[in-house]
Amino acid sequence: MKCKLKLGKACYYSVQNLLSSSLLSITLKIKIYRTMILPVVQYGCETWSLRLREERSLRVFENRVLRRVFGSKRDEATGEWRKLHNEELRDLYSLPNIVRVVKSRRMGWAGHVARRGRGEVCTGF
Repeated sequence: MKCKLKLGKACYYSVQNLLSSSLLSITLKIKIYRTMILPVVQYGCETWSLRLREERSLRVFENRVLRRVFGSKRDEATGEWRKLHNEELRDLYSLPNIVRVVKSRRMGWAGHVARRGRGEVCTGF
């Protein structure tokens, strides 16, 4: 899992200028995230056993990317720019978070394995 997260960070850093660009819409930035960065991180996630530490690192990674996508917010009281809080990110990003997606893909894989017949022999591809 650490290797996948490292590759995801490399992919993120390669497109971070696009994600922070004011010329692109937020929906396009989210599509870039979902099609270029997430598949790199989630490849093979069906076999991961997630501990709380790994779940936290996945959430931290996703929040970092989403903060870049949505940008900073001007505080109404002070007029200063600030980072978005995690709750604000969850409200803005309506799709399921990365940990929920990994867990659902693991359940799908477990169902696939459970439906497989006991007498079958794996012959490969």
